[in-house]
Amino acid sequence: MLSIHRISLGAPEADAAAAFYEAAPALGDRVHVHQDQEPSAGFRGFTLGLDVPAPAHVDRLVAGAIRAGAASVKEPSKQFWGGYSGVVRTPDGAIVKVATTDRKKAAVHQDSETLVIERVVVLLGVEHVGRSKEFYLGSGAVVAKAYGNKYVEFEPGDGAVTLGLYKRAGLAKEFGVDPAGYGSHRLRVVSNGPAFTDPDGFLWAADTPDA
Repeated sequence: MLSIHRISLGAPEADAAAAFYEAAPALGDRVHVHQDQEPSAGFRGFTLGLDVPAPAHVDRLVAGAIRAGAASVKEPSKQFWGGYSGVVRTPDGAIVKVATTDRKKAAVHQDSETLVIERVVVLLGVEHVGRSKEFYLGSGAVVAKAYGNKYVEFEPGDGAVTLGLYKRAGLAKEFGVDPAGYGSHRLRVVSNGPAFTDPDGFLWAADTPDA
C-alpha cells in the first residue's frame, strides 16, 4: 500500500522556513523543508490539514503560528459542518488549516498544556479528481472514502500523513484563498514507493536519506 512517510515543503530560504515548522514540535518528523528556488506565486495547489483534539488546540496552534510569522487567512471559528477551525498562510506560502470536530470551547484535551496533532493531511488540488484517483490506485493507494468526483481520501497505511484529492478551485475556496497561482508546487511527497510525478505535476520521492 502506498504510504506517505513525510512531506517536504520547498522554500527559497529553507533555514528560515524550517525554523518556523520547528516551532510546532507536535508535527514531529511529518513535515520537512528543502531549498527550492523555482518560481512560484499565488496558490501552490495544495493545502495541509492539522487535526487536533479540541478548540483550545486550534487556538493555540494558530496563535503560535501567527507569532512565528504566519498570516491569518481565516480566524478560528465554529463551522457549519460541526467543527472548529482556523487557516493560516505560513511564511513560505503554504496554506494550513488547523481543525477539530469538537465545537465546544470548554472541551480541552486532558493534557491541555501539550499540543497534540492527531493527524496531518495533505490535500492536492487537481484538475480531474477521477483521473487522479485512478492514477493513485495504480500507484498502490487504497481509497478510504470518496464523494464522486469531488473528493477522495486514501488510507494512510503505515504512513505519517494522509493523502486527499480535491478539485483545485474547490480546495482554494474551502480554505479561503484565491485559486490563482503558477510555477512550482514547492512540495515533495516522500513515500514508501518509487519516485514519480502525478498528472498535476506533484512530485513524489522514495524515502531515502536525501529525500
